[in-house]
Formats: sequence, C-alpha cells, structure tokens
Amino acid sequence: MRKPKGVSTAQVERMNRFWGDDSWRKAAYVQSLQMDLFGKTEEEKVSNEAIAEAFRKRLKEVAGFPNVPKPIAMRNTLNAVVYYLLFASHKPVAEDIVKYIFNKYANRRGV
Repeated sequence: MRKPKGVSTAQVERMNRFWGDDSWRKAAYVQSLQMDLFGKTEEEKVSNEAIAEAFRKRLKEVAGFPNVPKPIAMRNTLNAVVYYLLFASHKPVAEDIVKYIFNKYANRRGV
C-alpha cells in the first residue's frame, strides 16, 4: 500500500512473519518531504526496488548469508514487475552461478 494507514492488520501481520519482525516498515516507508495544508507530513512508500534491496541487505546482515547477489525483477508480458527473485547462499561459487543466470535474463520480458 502506498500509505501505511491503508495497510490492513492481516497484511501487517503477514509482512511481520515474512520479514521476521516489523522493521520492514522503516524499509518500506519514508517521511514525505511535502507538507499538506496543515503543515503535516505523511509517510510514503518507497520503490519496490528499494524494498527488494532492503530485504537483500537483511538476508546478508540478519540471516547471515554472505553471498546475496542483486535481485532480478520478474516481469509479465506487459513488462510490469510482478516480483523480485532473490538468492542467498553461504558458497561464493553459488553466487557466481546465479549472477551469470540473473544477468542473462535481466532484460527479458515476461512470457
């Protein structure tokens, strides 16, 4: 959701389970730089790419995977991002293999 106030309790609980805690909120929302008519600012959603990168960082720092290449955006036939595919490993050779595969398919459209 673009605004955190619009996120249902069920969705918050789902994200907490997926992320491991509620720190996803800091990764997903930032304080707006624009003020409303009353001089207040609201939280706004960051890009999906930024959220995927935050989860990649979490895999490295919290889950302890030393080899986590940049995620690849999986797109549909309209070229819209449907989800991000991430990979995490303890083996450097596995990261090298996945980087090769991700780079090969990075610019392809969905089928």
